[in-house]
Amino acid sequence: MDTIRLKARAKINLGLDVVRRREDGYHEVKMVMQMLRLYDQIDIEKTQESGIFVRSNLSFLPTDERNIAYKAAKVMIDQFGLEQGVIIRIEKHIPVAAGMAGGSTDCAAVLYGMNKLFGLRLNQKKLRELGVKLGADVPYCLMRQTALSEGIGEILTPISPLQDCPILIAKPSVSVSTRHVYEHLKLDEQTMHPDIDGIVTALADGDLYGVTDRMANVLETVTVPEHPVIDEIKKQMMASGAVNALMSGSGPTVFGIFDDEEKAKKACEDMKASGLARQIYLTRPFNQKIKDTRKNKRKR
Repeated sequence: MDTIRLKARAKINLGLDVVRRREDGYHEVKMVMQMLRLYDQIDIEKTQESGIFVRSNLSFLPTDERNIAYKAAKVMIDQFGLEQGVIIRIEKHIPVAAGMAGGSTDCAAVLYGMNKLFGLRLNQKKLRELGVKLGADVPYCLMRQTALSEGIGEILTPISPLQDCPILIAKPSVSVSTRHVYEHLKLDEQTMHPDIDGIVTALADGDLYGVTDRMANVLETVTVPEHPVIDEIKKQMMASGAVNALMSGSGPTVFGIFDDEEKAKKACEDMKASGLARQIYLTRPFNQKIKDTRKNKRKR
């Protein structure tokens, strides 16, 4: 096998809490991560010459060592003494710097793909150990299923997936630095912490509204005041029939969960007409190897 094609999936946070800031400066989190059908396409090809060659459909995306996919390939080549090089083609669809793990999922795809392409036979545990050194979300992106994430993001527990439903994604034309958001996050007795355990329980019960009722992201306290368009997008989604809407990760992307396909399609058109967001996608949850036959228990 000389080439491999992979789908690098986007993620959203159904709930994101920051428990505390550690003495080493890192923040301990507790969050529910859900993968989406929205993906970047990653093609990896062996070359006879040594080196790493990254190509992308986005002209502004770095193709050198600043690209996390490049870093992943370098780790694999250096650590396992690979003599052949690789060409990595990235067809981006996931919004960049958007709180959806777009870079981390591409990185995870390269680790997984090169493991297969070069017959390294590394297990999931070893791949995650390599991935966490490249980015906190990389181990989750290798996992590719709904999970409770704790610690600094490296402690992952598989949980029941979000049931199938329409999800509207909207990214405004603003940039957000994850480091800036965490550095300016204030945690005190006034902080309203999301009910993460309640979301996990609602997922296990197949209760869509139990999940949406509890959706919250503590990082909104930093990002939303700095970028009011995020709140405007949330309000637009709610007005268009979303059960709830929330900022994903450190932002600025907003996702809205719907319980009706036609409402979601209309909301997508409304969002395009509003001019609030530059990138808009209508997608659904991606749940690997899990067939969800549960019925929603609550009616609205």
